Amino acid sequence: MSEVTEIEDRGADETLGEEATPAPKPPSPYDLPGDWYVIHSYSGYENKVKANLETRIKSMHMEDRIFEVHIPMEDVVEIKNGKKVTVPRKVFPGYILVRMILDDDSWYAVRNTPGVTGFVGGNNKPTPLSRREVERFLGVKEEAEQVKPRFKPAWEVGESVRVVTGPFADFNGIIEDINLDQSKVTVLVNIFGRDTPVELGFEDIQKN
Repeated sequence: MSEVTEIEDRGADETLGEEATPAPKPPSPYDLPGDWYVIHSYSGYENKVKANLETRIKSMHMEDRIFEVHIPMEDVVEIKNGKKVTVPRKVFPGYILVRMILDDDSWYAVRNTPGVTGFVGGNNKPTPLSRREVERFLGVKEEAEQVKPRFKPAWEVGESVRVVTGPFADFNGIIEDINLDQSKVTVLVNIFGRDTPVELGFEDIQKN
């Protein structure tokens, strides 16, 4: 084997070795400096409170004790105009996660931020979240887990809807059952004077 061939083979082996090396797993948010605490705010004002707190952290020079302000979000699938649309939604309306080193000064900075109504788990001496809670709330998934948007129905059992596609288009009916796993609903449609259960897809119905 020539020297050139040996070098090429060695280079190929090194390339294969590089490809086989798994990417390093990102650190858990639980292992970052500080502890995670939950604060309560008025529902609908979470983003404003987050901005207020981040401004306050800078103005009070608390960056070495209050590290991160996080609003847990999730993707949900909604039906709009007969089409599935993925939209972000707050997981815990009215609650915000803060990663911080708790002492009298950091507690005061957070507690007295406009819009914050208190800490969860003991207002004066709040309890930090456990590793399991942190990783669940901040969406840490195993590699094998596939994150799929969760469907949020636009209607409820017993609600009146209109069928918009298929042979029952323009018929009105009452939702009898909702199957989230299969993205199907059972609708009682009046056919020839009799209520008949019809299985339909989420995209086949609209609110009346």
